[in-house]
This record gives sequence, C-alpha cells and structure tokens, in this order.
Amino acid sequence: MRVLVLGAGVVGVSTAWFLAQAGHDVTVVDRQSQAANETSFANGGQLSVSQSEPWASPDAPWLAMKWLWREDAPLLFRWRLDPQQWEWGLRFLWECRQQRQQNNVRAMLQIGLYSRAAFAELDASLALDYQRRSQGIICLYDQQQELDQAAQIARVMQQYGVERQVLSTAQLIEIEPALKHCAQRLVGGTYCATDASGNVRLFTRALAEQARQQGVAFLFGHRINALEAGGDGRISAVSVTNAEGHYQALHADAYVLALGSFSPLIAATVGMRLPIYPAKGYSATVNITRPDAAPEVSMTDEAAKVVFSRLGDQLRIAGTAEFSGYSHHLNPIRCQALLQVARAWFPEAADYDHPQFWSGLRPSTPSNVPFIGRAKGWHNLFLNTGHGTLGWTQGPGSGKALAEIISGHRPACDFPFTGL
Repeated sequence: MRVLVLGAGVVGVSTAWFLAQAGHDVTVVDRQSQAANETSFANGGQLSVSQSEPWASPDAPWLAMKWLWREDAPLLFRWRLDPQQWEWGLRFLWECRQQRQQNNVRAMLQIGLYSRAAFAELDASLALDYQRRSQGIICLYDQQQELDQAAQIARVMQQYGVERQVLSTAQLIEIEPALKHCAQRLVGGTYCATDASGNVRLFTRALAEQARQQGVAFLFGHRINALEAGGDGRISAVSVTNAEGHYQALHADAYVLALGSFSPLIAATVGMRLPIYPAKGYSATVNITRPDAAPEVSMTDEAAKVVFSRLGDQLRIAGTAEFSGYSHHLNPIRCQALLQVARAWFPEAADYDHPQFWSGLRPSTPSNVPFIGRAKGWHNLFLNTGHGTLGWTQGPGSGKALAEIISGHRPACDFPFTGL
C-alpha cells in the first residue's frame, strides 16, 4: 500500500518506520528542511511513562484561575477571540471530572507502556545514538500535601504496572547526590526507575535516516495546503507547494495526519473538527560547567512544572504550558523563570548566563489522550496526533500501533484507538 505520512516529527517518523517494516511504500511530507525541526526539536527530553497525568483534573480549574495573571505561571491561558480556543477550554472543563481523569490516566499509561516496549525494540535492533540515559526520573516536592497527592497517583499507576515509588529525601539523595545541598527544602519525591531521558531531535533524525535506507522517501520543503476529498468517503490527494513554489497533488492509498498542532488546520480542509490546541512550551539549554553539581538523573520540579534532563554535556531545562494560539514568541519572563528554577536546585551546575532558549507548540487534546487510528467518516485517512507533552514518550508506540492498524491488525494495547 502507498502511504503518505504528513509530518516529520517523532510521531510521523516513527509511523513511517513501522509502516516500512510492515512492507508499505511510504513517503513523508514536511514543510521543514529536515526531520524534527519543530516540536521535536528541543523538548524536555523525558521518556516519562510515570508522568502520564492529564492536565485536566478536579484541581485544574482552580489552579488555572489562581495563575491567570501570573506571567510565569506553569499553566497560563491567554484568552483570545478564538472560537477554537474557547471550544477547547469547555471540553477541557468536561475532562476535569474525576471519572474522566481516571479514564484518561489509564489510556495514557497504556499507550506509554506500549511505546516503552517499542523503544526497547528499536534500541535492540538499531542501536540509535540519542544521548539516552536510563537512570529513571525523579519528581521533586517541597510541600507535604503535594507529596501525599503524588502518593495517591503512584498507587494508581502501580496497578497498571508502572513502578512509581514514593521516597524520602535521604533516598532521593542516594539516587542523585546533586540534591544534597537542597535537602532541607525537600519533603520527598517519587521515583520511577524504568523511565529514561534522551534527545528527541537526535533520535528522530537517526530513525529518519534508517527509514530512508529502508526505502522511505522524504519530501522536505513541501508546504502542506489541504486534503482533497473524493466522493466516496476517501481522501483523493494532498495539495502541497514544493520548495520551488509549485503546486502539486500527491496521491496515495492511505494518508496519515501527524502534523502536531497544525493537524486541526489541515483536517478542517475536509470539514473535520479536531479538538487540538497548541500549548506553547519553553526550554533553555545550558552548558554544564561542573559535572559533579549537575543531575545525572532526569527530574521534574512538580510545583513549577519544570523538568531537567542531562543531554551529553548540556542541561536541558523545559516546561510550562501557555495557551496563546500559534505564536512562537519567547516571553522573557517565562524564559527567565526556567533559569530561576534551575539555579535554585542546581546553582553551580551550568553556565546559566548564556542559555539557548526555544519554544515549541505541543498539540494538546482536552483530555491529553492522543488521537491514534482511522479518522471517523473516512476510509483512508488516519490520525496520529494530539500527544501534548508526551509526544517523545508515546511517539514510537503510537507509530507502531498505527502501522498495525493500517496493515489490518489490532494493536496489543488496551487503548481507545480512533475509529476502532
């Protein structure tokens, strides 16, 4: 089968790889000059199945109101005259109910665990070099109430086979000695030894090269304009503008929409409404100057919603979610907030005076559960989008699952695949 994959981020490239392994003729289309040039470029680096917690929770509306006027808030809604944003917000409130939260946690864990197995398969067969560190992930808490809430979530995750443990400050320091100087600030934390971290950009580009060697074609520099509908519930072509500025109609037997935050814009060209909205995340990359003072283990400051991952000789600091449309504008206050959090935990670890800032648009559904599977109402259009902050964590598993669906098989994963 000829398959067009729209999008060359970690989700799109993973989908292309597994489709090629299943024997399909695959072409990947992207407006950028190479793979992983947008949301998969400089994220927090965490492979964090144990953090499969949706933003939508019973506490979320109160927190959103509390943070409404704070420029450095972990979760910031900049309300606009944007019907898409308001519709998304109403759906988000619906997902904040306790039962919905429990269902969403379960779905996110299932695809996360499936992706963990897909990572293991890729690591064993391809030995990709992407600065992977397999020391697990620590979540830090400086308030007892928040640690108690984390303990409840950890017990839920343990029911699904995710060993997220609650540890004392002394136990955390034993795992990560770089926390020793801030022991008095900590009340404890959680730790998942089976989580990991790595450089999503290096992974995606290395996998894209492996896919190319297996016959996958990549059309870079091609702006995707629209899906073209046939009269039989099928997509007949994709309209693109190539690098020379010329219009082309690309034809295939099946089409995969893996365009992240831009997926709803292209879906709308055939009348499909996807409840996905961009959540802008920020990152700062700094050079490590004192390796002994920098963390070896990837970490999350749960109060600030900021993560730290060691990538080679650099420290990646990332986090926050800003709902403000499709702008990539770097807010200086939010940028500096990342550095302030990092300095508080690891003051002597890195050169914080010369950071490289970046922002990316995370494709977020109101539930944080991605759309994976056949698009309802279409015979040959498939979705792999809406992964929010967990695109790196869920990407390979999502790609493998969708390749199985397109090949006529049901994935061995208890997940609500779209259209199944």
